[in-house]
Amino acid sequence: MATFQIDTPFLNSIKSLIKQGNNTLLRKKLKPIHYADIAEILETLSIEEATYIIKLLKSETTADALSEVDPDTREQILDNLSIKEIAREVSELKTDDAADLILELPEARQEKVMSQMKDDEHVKDIRDLLRYDENTAGSLMAKELVKVEENLSVLKCLNEMRAQAENVTRVHSIYVVDQNNILKGRLSLKDLITANSRDKVKDIYIPKVDFVTVDQESEEVAKIMSKYDLEAIPVVNNKKELLGRITIDDIVDVIKEEADKDYQLAAGISKDVEADDTIFELVKARLPWLFLGLLGGLGSVFILQDFEAIMELPRLRNLFFYTPLIAAMAGNVGVQSSAIIVQGLANDAVKGSLFKRLIKEVGLSLINGFALALIIIFFGALINQELLVSLTIAGSMILVIVVAALLGTFVPIILDKKNIDPAIATGPFITTANDIFGIFLFFYIAKLVLAF
Repeated sequence: MATFQIDTPFLNSIKSLIKQGNNTLLRKKLKPIHYADIAEILETLSIEEATYIIKLLKSETTADALSEVDPDTREQILDNLSIKEIAREVSELKTDDAADLILELPEARQEKVMSQMKDDEHVKDIRDLLRYDENTAGSLMAKELVKVEENLSVLKCLNEMRAQAENVTRVHSIYVVDQNNILKGRLSLKDLITANSRDKVKDIYIPKVDFVTVDQESEEVAKIMSKYDLEAIPVVNNKKELLGRITIDDIVDVIKEEADKDYQLAAGISKDVEADDTIFELVKARLPWLFLGLLGGLGSVFILQDFEAIMELPRLRNLFFYTPLIAAMAGNVGVQSSAIIVQGLANDAVKGSLFKRLIKEVGLSLINGFALALIIIFFGALINQELLVSLTIAGSMILVIVVAALLGTFVPIILDKKNIDPAIATGPFITTANDIFGIFLFFYIAKLVLAF
């Protein structure tokens, strides 16, 4: 499918039609456009213009568009809609999207909206989903699915599937349950259509089926679906009763949100914020890590003061000029190592012996360290620097690189074992720690070797 281009002339024509009140032409222009593109259009318009379009178009289109719109924009649009208008939008959404939208409303409006909805079963399903904690499988799942009872004949099974499929946008799997709604397995469409019409479902279903429990964390669900390449996965309770299913589109959102959060943690932002948040929210998110960086910088100052005697020795004064280089190398190596480990932890790829990982990191650090040390020695020769000083700087840098790599490797692993997000380790935390360790090791080794 070709990507729809939302350019300035198109947006200007939409705004012009809204201003003129030319609803007929506006409907005609927007009718063939996918709801995801409608959502993008809504985000570029003013709130008043976006609300105008929501009220103009049919809820079959605008409901899905609303679920795709940026949460802040959606909140403002919903504020401009009546209870009845919101109820119409929610009625067209899948239960999981409907529950998400309801949750964004003030509590006083939530009950009023649901009381205006005509489909009692839909409302019951939404209420059920609202009970589950955020970031769990229960909060992600939708109630819409196709399930059949194991004792049905193939013919009755097909009739049951036709009836249920009317409420399911996309049928990923057909789940098999017993008379108590206990998940038994899944049904292959190929096996179903090739079976004798008098055969029972229990004779042809596949008992092996991946599933998650309703209280499992959303990140864990994402890992399972990614590992087994699943487009959908059933959700059960602790009795293994089938409650709903999670589809790949919801998991993509989870992965994106987690990636955004980890990226911000790595950049030294302590909470989830966006560029258009208030100055106060941005300050709260950034200041704690900046404060940590300040403490790290002050720690470096005290370390340098302890070695200020170097400044009185002309032949060693150059050591101070290498301080930024050592700090930078320590920070860069630490971030590289921690980034790889954090990614591995996120993908469940960090397994095996920690001792083997230790040996591997030391070996890698030594190879990199020696390669960079040769450049330092060569540079020292170019500027006629005393060989012993160059060797001291090079040797110190090798040790700093090894220590930084070990910190970058094992700090995320330790944080993960303590149930702390290891992404913290790729940000100012590891950089600041390595700066301090790097500078201290550099001058301590220089003091031992050069005897000042």
